[in-house]
Amino acid sequence: MGEIIKSIVYACSVSFLAAAIIIFPDQSFEASIRGLNLWLEIVLPSLLPFFIVSELLLAFGVVQLIGVLLEPMMRPLFNVPGSGGVVLGMGMASGYPAGAKFTSNLRKSKVLTRIEAERLVSFTNASNPLFIFGAISIGFFHDPKAGLLLAAAHYIAAILVGLTMRFYRGRHSSLNREHKIGFFERLTASWKSLHHTRLEQSQPLGQILGQAVMSSLQTLCLIGGFIVLFSVINKLLFLTGVTKWFSSIISVIFEAFTLPSELTLPFLAGIFEITLGSQMISQADTELLHQFIFVSAILAFNGFSIQAQVASILAQTDIRFLPYFIGRILHVIYAVTLTWIFFRPLYLERELFSPSATPVDSEAKLNLYEFWVMRWIEFYAPIITVIAVGYACIYIFFQLKKTW
Repeated sequence: MGEIIKSIVYACSVSFLAAAIIIFPDQSFEASIRGLNLWLEIVLPSLLPFFIVSELLLAFGVVQLIGVLLEPMMRPLFNVPGSGGVVLGMGMASGYPAGAKFTSNLRKSKVLTRIEAERLVSFTNASNPLFIFGAISIGFFHDPKAGLLLAAAHYIAAILVGLTMRFYRGRHSSLNREHKIGFFERLTASWKSLHHTRLEQSQPLGQILGQAVMSSLQTLCLIGGFIVLFSVINKLLFLTGVTKWFSSIISVIFEAFTLPSELTLPFLAGIFEITLGSQMISQADTELLHQFIFVSAILAFNGFSIQAQVASILAQTDIRFLPYFIGRILHVIYAVTLTWIFFRPLYLERELFSPSATPVDSEAKLNLYEFWVMRWIEFYAPIITVIAVGYACIYIFFQLKKTW
């Protein structure tokens, strides 16, 4: 019975989209052009180099080398091999869905088990820093301080998701219980791992480069197709009134939680496509805190367009989609909470201490002592925080090491 209902839903959905495209051909064409431009101008040039480099890093054994070196950090913190550190760094630098692509590559190469891959993919799909600071902060909000707030909440929340998902299927953990080795012994082992992996590559250099480029382009073409498709779907749902119908339902929920109803349409748009949703939220007539919270939420959720891209990439392996989706829900919760916490110290107080924010005759003027104390805190507090977090990570590592 369930499969019959699923078949009916699929058939009705596709028929609805086909009829909507026929009724609104001009608008569908414009939406397709918009999605294609987004892919050509932003996604393709930003992701292609990372995809090619990731393929080469894996082929030449560099991932294995870094994995051996990062094993003492990644195992106790995220319960994944050290090679996951490469995925975490490149995934955050290049933007989604790069984390899924890199994780899929490691799984195909048998570097990760399925459970480890599912843990890793749940927190390594993050937004590109250029998108947060450039498109959203400068382009939409016209305020550089917004980028610092959104980026801090987004990336710290991703790390918290990884720390949470380390307990996913903990009884199936494959923690490395090797004997304790020193730094130089680990460095030697990492070099041997790199050399052994490179020797296993029997293809010539030109063939390896060609395979890396072809594999990357195939994945990016798949991503481009999803971007165009969801751009058209988002436009058609708005034209046919489906979006307004859903927004009327969500507005009731928003009112129950005293959230502004003006953000219902932008929120729905952001659920499907992040760029359009972020732009609409920044233009809404509501408080800045609410705007930042909703933008942070849709950045963490990734949007159905990116989730479909991730699902198609993971479908090439045995990695299940559900842990990734659970990670998105956790990311939304953490990111929204951190945005609310960081709003005053990273946005309001930075605005207070900007050169043009405190006039001489203002009642909020600080005396000389308070001014320099707050300046000192503003400059040194992030450094102290990083040192404290680093010390905590080292402490946790040695505590966990005692139990191995």
